Amino acid sequence: MQASLRPRRSVLYMPGANARALDKARTLPADALILDLEDAVSPDAKAQAREQISQAVSAGGYGKREVIIRVNGLNTEWGEADLKAVATLPIDGVLLPKIESAQQIADAVKILDSVDAQRQLPIWIMAETPRGMLNINEIAGAPRLKVIVMGTSDLAKDMRVRHTPDRVGLLVPLSLCVIAARAHGVEIVDGVYLDLNNDDGYRDACVQGRDMGFDGKTLIHPKQIEAANQTFAPSEAEVIHSQEVIAAWDQAQSEGKGVVVVNGRLIENLHVEEAKRVLALANAIAELSA
Repeated sequence: MQASLRPRRSVLYMPGANARALDKARTLPADALILDLEDAVSPDAKAQAREQISQAVSAGGYGKREVIIRVNGLNTEWGEADLKAVATLPIDGVLLPKIESAQQIADAVKILDSVDAQRQLPIWIMAETPRGMLNINEIAGAPRLKVIVMGTSDLAKDMRVRHTPDRVGLLVPLSLCVIAARAHGVEIVDGVYLDLNNDDGYRDACVQGRDMGFDGKTLIHPKQIEAANQTFAPSEAEVIHSQEVIAAWDQAQSEGKGVVVVNGRLIENLHVEEAKRVLALANAIAELSA
């Protein structure tokens, strides 16, 4: 797991119909970019957005950023054409919206593979409907699924819950999705924060998402990148503590001791595994910045 760990602290949506945004994305310090063909694009601009995204990713220049394209659903007139268009592009994955069953993923994969069966393009999915929440365990176990993306705006609307600072109305579905992601070994990123004028509220939302177990947060504006990158990265203190835990554990193992205490706390194997994950994430973040 640690060897293939990829930071997804900041996952920024970029509208596919905006050529300037697609170009600017090449310079932004986001870990991942979602080039959007769905919600951010009006019906009369869908074809243009598909062509612009195809040209932008083919031209390259996105560096180490993970590039994902969100397509329209297969229940729309654009979905199948979107999938066929992105199947051979130099991207890191395709994001499927409003997924409510593993069968929907299988249907999308079949179309992708009909264009390029050798590529095995990774799948990301939006978890954003009540039915999707009820089926999230089945969905999270689908082959080729790599990342679950929370669509909290659509989910809140469908559930008729209010947007409160503590997100109390969404805590159950958010936790269900984190549990499913961890059970099936996939990554999961939190939903967007819509108030661009409330910096404190946004930072609090990042901290809440991190503490709930999310790997990062989806963003709607470049100004949100820095706080997400800071919040979802291991702190210096966490890195130092992880190093101490591993060193103490290794020494104890070499001496045949079964009990290790670091800074007054009993250390078990589970703490060592978490320490290794923290260091792997810190190293992966450093590599992105190199």
